[in-house]
Amino acid sequence: MNENDDVRSDSAAELGFIPYDPPRISAEEGLARGREFFRLMDGRRSVRHFSDRDVPRDMIAWAIRTASTAPSGAHRQPWRFVAVSDPLTKRAIREAAEEEERKSYDSRMPPEWLEALRPLGTDWRKPFLEVVPWIVVLFEEKHGVKADGSLRKNYYVKESVGIAAGLFIAALHSMGLATLTHTPSPMGFLREILKRPDNERPFILFPIGYPAEGCQVPNLRRKPLEDIAVWDPN
Repeated sequence: MNENDDVRSDSAAELGFIPYDPPRISAEEGLARGREFFRLMDGRRSVRHFSDRDVPRDMIAWAIRTASTAPSGAHRQPWRFVAVSDPLTKRAIREAAEEEERKSYDSRMPPEWLEALRPLGTDWRKPFLEVVPWIVVLFEEKHGVKADGSLRKNYYVKESVGIAAGLFIAALHSMGLATLTHTPSPMGFLREILKRPDNERPFILFPIGYPAEGCQVPNLRRKPLEDIAVWDPN
């Protein structure tokens, strides 16, 4: 059993087992589903120009539920999704994020990094953080806290939270919503503004909404399969 599976052998007795019998489908149907899902996700793009159109809370909730189906080390589920719609909190997040981003663009980023970002047309200004109806900050739980206050170790935290983030993005896109993986550095201000405990660390900030009317994105090209897949290496 892989150590990053949902259930580790040392917790199997505690959790018990239930039957797992997913629907059997033909290879042909599976392939068709795979193609359709690829076409859906190949249309996904990161967006920096959002509409202020309302997004129902239930849509965010279903995306979080989907993200929580991710596998995690020892099934610790070391993630916390903090959803924000309050305008004052969004403004505070924008102001703090822009302060860190300004410092990064002015002095923290090496020239190579700035050159890599140049085709994307980004800078320290992040007005979308106030335009979007929702900001969701994904926190990684460095360790758990038991009822008696003692610490509980979490395993493969970054790997687990990263998988959850991917599922979250896919769920949003499937509902017609757009987002951006925003990671102002450092991100400690998010824990302070959102009043999160010390055992939680900001992982990604997701502005979420519908693309603005006339939204444009960079004309990027994804690597072809032959550049990213290796079959039966000798």
